[in-house]
Amino acid sequence: MSAALEAPVKPLRRGGPIGAAALLLGWVNTAAAVASAIAIGIAGCVLTWAATARYIFHMASDWQDELSIFLLVGATFMAAAWVQARRGHVGIQALSAVLPPKVDRWRRYISDVITLVFCGFYAWKSWTLLIDAVRDGQISNSAWGAPLWIPYGCMALGMSLLTLQLLLQGITFEAMEPTETSAH
Repeated sequence: MSAALEAPVKPLRRGGPIGAAALLLGWVNTAAAVASAIAIGIAGCVLTWAATARYIFHMASDWQDELSIFLLVGATFMAAAWVQARRGHVGIQALSAVLPPKVDRWRRYISDVITLVFCGFYAWKSWTLLIDAVRDGQISNSAWGAPLWIPYGCMALGMSLLTLQLLLQGITFEAMEPTETSAH
């Protein structure tokens, strides 16, 4: 397994239903991250083929850009919860260095709560887009006419996983635990 997949995650010191939910969500997030990595690799191959076919063999095709976009959108949303579990999203690290540790922990917790509300709303809107796309049979405007439930489904599932991850981190007060920088 690659080093990225073995990035440290603080283990929850809780048993019972919350510990089981954390374990299950960790497995789902890891599977989604692996699928996202594969999707990024496929997108790279598709774009390489498209450039090669266009410039060397003079073969034009219009499906590769849209397929690559679908793969990259899916990879972005599906890996978001895995990244959040490792606190890998962009954060304001400068504040951690200047704030007292207790204040910084509260800043991180409040930030997590606000992010949870935003992502919960985004997940809900993504599910409404997915339902509309399936119900109306929406397809893209390209010659390929790919069904739009594919990217909307990735958005809805990925944002739901991210919301669950944030909820789990919120109810366990993970942000309130000392970090390596605040412990020194």
